[in-house]
Amino acid sequence: MYTYEYPRAANSVDIVLFSNKPPGNHVLLIQRANDPFKGMYALPGGFVDMDEDLESAAERELKEETGIKNIKIVQIHTFSAPDRDPRGRIISTAYGAVLTDKENFPLDHGSDASQAAWFNLNSLPQLAFDHLLIIESALVYFGLMDPLK
Repeated sequence: MYTYEYPRAANSVDIVLFSNKPPGNHVLLIQRANDPFKGMYALPGGFVDMDEDLESAAERELKEETGIKNIKIVQIHTFSAPDRDPRGRIISTAYGAVLTDKENFPLDHGSDASQAAWFNLNSLPQLAFDHLLIIESALVYFGLMDPLK
């Protein structure tokens, strides 16, 4: 096996699920069960395994951390700021979807999550990592927020 002498970044995925069912838009968050940011809220997500592609990793992480499966997610954007994760150089690709009826998707936290819950976008808790930026990018991507605001 050939290896490079240069350091390599790890790859992760984050999943942004919105529900636009009134009264107002909601986003699905998990409460982190492990460090870093243990106890804080974050988007579902995690590291890409060596034998899977990005979309498969996103689907796996979503199922592991929230119990949600069998939904169509789309790739939104890749986040690559060198200091976005305190564990090291981690590049994350965000996936997402807008659900019209979140009640059809019962939540079952597991894996690295101690809780999974829907939060109104007007009253988000403090978020781990750069997840507020990821949520804002997803809002623009799905046309739920004006990009100039």
